[in-house]
Amino acid sequence: MSDITLVENHSLSMEEARAVAQQVADQMAADYEMTYAWEGEALAFKRSGFSGTLALSEGRVQLDINLGFMLKGFKSKIEQQVGANMRKLFCGADEAKA
Repeated sequence: MSDITLVENHSLSMEEARAVAQQVADQMAADYEMTYAWEGEALAFKRSGFSGTLALSEGRVQLDINLGFMLKGFKSKIEQQVGANMRKLFCGADEAKA
């Protein structure tokens, strides 16, 4: 079971949603030395201290994060920040298209 699960609805096409997820993965890989790989429509990521998946489907994105022991104390702060970023990227992208 994941320590953090976030779900957002969006109106992006699958291609657009995948492009957004790829941008985030590239930036996180550069900033945090995270590794990632696509497994179908899910992006699996891992770094020392956390791992998880970002699963894409039509109209919905789900992020599951597993935190290592040292990060568990920051769970609520991480969840708040990641949730805000996720809404901005997936729902904000919807608003920019309109």
